[in-house]
Amino acid sequence: MPRSLILSGGGAYADPWHPFAATSQRIAGLLAALGHHVEISDLVADRVADLRGWDLIVVNAASGPQADTSAAREGISAAQAGLSAALDRGLGILAVHVGACTLLRLPVWESVTGAAWITGSMHPKVGPARIITYPGRHPICAPAADFDITDERYTWLRIAPDILPLAAHRHEGGLHPLLWAHTRGRSRVVTDLLGHDERSYDSPAHRELISRAARWLTGAL
Repeated sequence: MPRSLILSGGGAYADPWHPFAATSQRIAGLLAALGHHVEISDLVADRVADLRGWDLIVVNAASGPQADTSAAREGISAAQAGLSAALDRGLGILAVHVGACTLLRLPVWESVTGAAWITGSMHPKVGPARIITYPGRHPICAPAADFDITDERYTWLRIAPDILPLAAHRHEGGLHPLLWAHTRGRSRVVTDLLGHDERSYDSPAHRELISRAARWLTGAL
């Protein structure tokens, strides 16, 4: 049975814009339906410091406060070490929406997910959108077709140059990646920029992409 840990925005890792508790529950339901043992935790820094025993980590949380106390610095240092050890050991990582752009403000996170929010990044107003998929590119999106969703679509992020999008949206005449998969050493990573609120998980097509991503991340696809 795969073991999945959802790092969910709560406490210091909440923000005013994202209902992390609700969306993490939706993700947990998808993973449980695949037979995963699932745990949700909002103790993000503490859990990242020791990721032993987990097959899949889902990051669905804000970055947390910019504290400069020695205790906070020690916690971030431990989290950096824990993440590096987990990546070297090999595990699956699913970075969702804002979690794709930040994990405890760790500098290495951009190289893990392939995405960073920079000056000029934005998102159109939350609303209906058409998502374009690329069915021939990867097992995750092999059976996919273009679909409609109500969501917040991140746009003009800094995206790693080697990223091959599996899904995208069109804005101001250009296509902007929303979903991709890659490997980082012994670890597999899927970045999903969708997932702003519960409406995103009302989309059967999005739920199917997440489920297939989880299967790929844990070696079942």
